[in-house]
Amino acid sequence: MTTISDVPPGPVARMVRRLLLEMYRARGWQALGQVPEPRRFILIAAPHTSNWDFVNFLGLTADLGLRAHFMGKLSLFRWPLGGFMKQMGGVPVDRRGGGNVVEQMVAEFARRAEFMLTVAPEGTRGKTTKWRTGFYQIALAAKVPMVVGFMDYGTKTGGLGPLIWPSGDFRADMMKVLEVYRTCIPKIPERAVRSIDDIVGDDGPDEMEMRA
Repeated sequence: MTTISDVPPGPVARMVRRLLLEMYRARGWQALGQVPEPRRFILIAAPHTSNWDFVNFLGLTADLGLRAHFMGKLSLFRWPLGGFMKQMGGVPVDRRGGGNVVEQMVAEFARRAEFMLTVAPEGTRGKTTKWRTGFYQIALAAKVPMVVGFMDYGTKTGGLGPLIWPSGDFRADMMKVLEVYRTCIPKIPERAVRSIDDIVGDDGPDEMEMRA
């Protein structure tokens, strides 16, 4: 399969990234950790409790020199926003006719030499009872590791935690993820991940499928 490269950022995308980085630093945030090599992994973005998480996370990735990718619905990649979305790292997903998002992202990993796919598994800024498991299924099928991304509002530090290879035992692997998030204070602490049940639910994952 032919390997493709990212669409290079244009002047507007570069300006937006520079502005986000300046905002991030002006508010006292600092980046920790190094970007793993090769740059092919699922980047877990949690806990997601506030709109500030997204802004600060974009500042963090700019500070680390990391061009993270994210999924977006196909309609967002049409004119006039399509070019800008791709320059910012967006990857279109087609859900028409029951399109399988996991398969589409596995195909993207196969086509790219460098691909750092950011996924917010909670799917909401509110308190959840379990995470969606599509990110884990993508990692398993694409044979790539997961990297724990974190934003600690207590210390105003953000960064990348340990690299975790999926073993097929979702609960065991998420225990490793939990150890990182237990040490981080989110923007809204009462929505923090406090136990493994906040990730896998009382009975564990009942379906391994990306959902909208």
